[in-house]
Amino acid sequence: MTFQRDNAAFERWLRSQCKVVEADLAHKHDRMQKDAFTFLRATFFRWARRIEKLCPKLKDAPAVLSVGDTHIENYGTWRDAEGRLVWGINDFDEAAVIPYPFDLVRLATSARLAPKARSANRVTAATIIEGYREGLAKPGPSLLDEAESWMRPYVACSDEERRNFWHEVKDYPDAEPPSDVAAALRKNLPKGAELERFTSRRKGGGSLGRPRYVAIATWDGGQIVREAKALVPSAWDWAHGTKGKPRFLDLARGKFRAPDPHFEVSDRYIIRRIAPDQRKLDLGNRAAPRLRLDLLWAEGFDLGAVHAATRGAKAKIEHDLDLRKPDWLHIAAKTAAEDVQKDFEEWREVRLPWTPGVAAD
Repeated sequence: MTFQRDNAAFERWLRSQCKVVEADLAHKHDRMQKDAFTFLRATFFRWARRIEKLCPKLKDAPAVLSVGDTHIENYGTWRDAEGRLVWGINDFDEAAVIPYPFDLVRLATSARLAPKARSANRVTAATIIEGYREGLAKPGPSLLDEAESWMRPYVACSDEERRNFWHEVKDYPDAEPPSDVAAALRKNLPKGAELERFTSRRKGGGSLGRPRYVAIATWDGGQIVREAKALVPSAWDWAHGTKGKPRFLDLARGKFRAPDPHFEVSDRYIIRRIAPDQRKLDLGNRAAPRLRLDLLWAEGFDLGAVHAATRGAKAKIEHDLDLRKPDWLHIAAKTAAEDVQKDFEEWREVRLPWTPGVAAD
């Protein structure tokens, strides 16, 4: 099946799962023309449909509760219940039970495709695997006030970025969330907070098109912000014709995490705190090659810790890894990246004009 047909089928399914914001979906279509990395981030549904055909030797590997939409920028920071700054995977929208290698392949594929962080050699894949093995062996969170303080330059929020965040919040358009979503947002605010207004927000890659609502409030002399984003079953389940359920909290609050205490799921919406220090990793301005390898090691480590939370998975995964050739991840990522690039070029060449409510077929 061509990418165009898969995209149309997925968007029809998405409309059956939530009230799609058509203007945001159009924005997603436009963003998908930017580069192959952005395209990869926006099209996990296609990855879920294709990856087992592209890498058939991996599909019978041990299955674990996986991230699904793993990529080099699906990592970021948050504050745990103790106020500690934590770093790790922070988006589990596509969580599903998947053969463990596919999270690794997607991470390595994204490293190949990212325009300003491109790494296509065997060292990249080997570094990810090395970190992943350590995460399996010694799983735990990455706490940036302790052993992982070297990572701070990657996630530090500048004064300019803080100003930009609050300017953006000021410009969010007013909106009226459904009553149950409004109630969930209010409930997540601290005691004594005074709601100023509800707004909408356009953010994300693959999640563009899902409704997002924001509560802006004042509390103890300053503003605080909460977001509600529609949560639907993983596109992995869609691609395999199974009736799955969202598994977001199963991973976000997993055994080896230091979770964000503001994460909640209410009536198929993810409720979370957003703030300048609650931020995604952006590799666009990071140029030091050695630090990039260190960072890829750390991303592999956190992924290993996520997979280690599946009961009985550690020994099975380690045994499976021992049986694989040293360059298996490099080869699989190369194959997957070529397929993504092909789909991306097709999208840019033959994409039809967008019409509200209708997906190109």
